[in-house]
Amino acid sequence: MNLEERLVKMLLDRNEKVSTAESCTGGLVAGKIVNVSGASEVFDEGYVTYANKSKAKLLGVSKEILDNEGAVSKECAMEMAIGCAKAANAQLGLSTTGIAGPGGGTPDKPVGLVYFGCYYNGEVSCEKHIFKGDRYEVRTQAADKILEIALNKMTLKS
Repeated sequence: MNLEERLVKMLLDRNEKVSTAESCTGGLVAGKIVNVSGASEVFDEGYVTYANKSKAKLLGVSKEILDNEGAVSKECAMEMAIGCAKAANAQLGLSTTGIAGPGGGTPDKPVGLVYFGCYYNGEVSCEKHIFKGDRYEVRTQAADKILEIALNKMTLKS
């Protein structure tokens, strides 16, 4: 079973829902989930919030975080995860925000940097990873990584 199949099965077994908030992955995470038979029972909605104004409007990410920390930050990823879970009335909220490249990187925030927010039943956490590869490779690695993070978090809380 692949990551998304394992996630859908775990959600089905627990009668829980997932929502996604994606920036750099642009819908890849939601796409992986809905490729799995049975996903309609656990996935009602996801958000592609590429622009900062969308992160604020749809997910409730605060202007202060966007202005002070930036969209590519731990704080933004966590607010995105909480926001999508609350908006969709889901127990699990997953977010990705990062720099897929090839441009846009800085010394502090290089190309390949992705923050992952994971909200599960009232607890939110964030992981940071730097991926190698071209834009496509960064995005696909990031989509797989957030599914892995979700599975680990849900397994720890079982």
